[in-house]
Amino acid sequence: MSETQIKMDMAAVLADSMDRAGCNACVGLDPVLSTLPDAIDRSDPIAALRRFSLEVLEAVAPHIACIKVQSACYERYGASGVAIIDEVLAGAERLALPVILDAKRGDIGISASHYAAGVFTREAAPDWLTVNAYLGTETLEPYLEHGGIFVLVRTSNPGSAQIQGLRLDDGRTVAEAMADRLAELAGPRRNAQGWSDVGAVVGATHPAEAASLRDRMPGVILLVPGIGAQGGQVSDCGPLCGGDGHGAVLTASRSVIYAQGDSGESWQQAVAAAAARLADETGRVAGLR
Repeated sequence: MSETQIKMDMAAVLADSMDRAGCNACVGLDPVLSTLPDAIDRSDPIAALRRFSLEVLEAVAPHIACIKVQSACYERYGASGVAIIDEVLAGAERLALPVILDAKRGDIGISASHYAAGVFTREAAPDWLTVNAYLGTETLEPYLEHGGIFVLVRTSNPGSAQIQGLRLDDGRTVAEAMADRLAELAGPRRNAQGWSDVGAVVGATHPAEAASLRDRMPGVILLVPGIGAQGGQVSDCGPLCGGDGHGAVLTASRSVIYAQGDSGESWQQAVAAAAARLADETGRVAGLR
């Protein structure tokens, strides 16, 4: 998404991509140098990460609805790593593939404005950004001036219940209280199809809780990580997708980008095949194919 497109309806852009792909699948691009395919020369880390990232993008783009770029995997390499993110964003724009930048930004006042500008006003920018609202939901406003956001509600990591599962005096969990606040924020921002540019991160590793949170957040698209290597199952995600299938983005990372192919198959072919399987499975669960 270029700077000239920042006022687009991000929920509609995402829904259109789901319809085009016939699925709500998202592949997470979070490369770790030591786990790259053996066919990639790792002696130059930047060159290796660049090649892997761009070739994964090309392999998965024909099959999926969007891609999620884990910023930390690149930021650790400084400016050279951030430059790879920019190349991925430009490549995704060329392929008309929406991008979620998984950077989990969260700060107050002018700092939030700086973070928002840094993310969304680059030459090729993401469509959505993951953010942390535990400093208050007013900190989300600078991001919403530019693009869509997925706000952390119930994350997929094993220790997430330490805070997100705590009970408040009114009986709600912290995650439920955040969900209710996001529903209020999203309500006036829902488009003609009923979806908002305020989304929520709800992990597939807690399927019953995820379904309950879905009910608390009408019009909020869910970013659902944890499928595949973390143990989440696509088959549990049907209730999250909404009546039109656009209500959830079902995300797998390691199980796709490090897929093992058959004998004689290149790693790129294995990745493409894994993305196609994810697309078929998620498309059927969502009712999009």
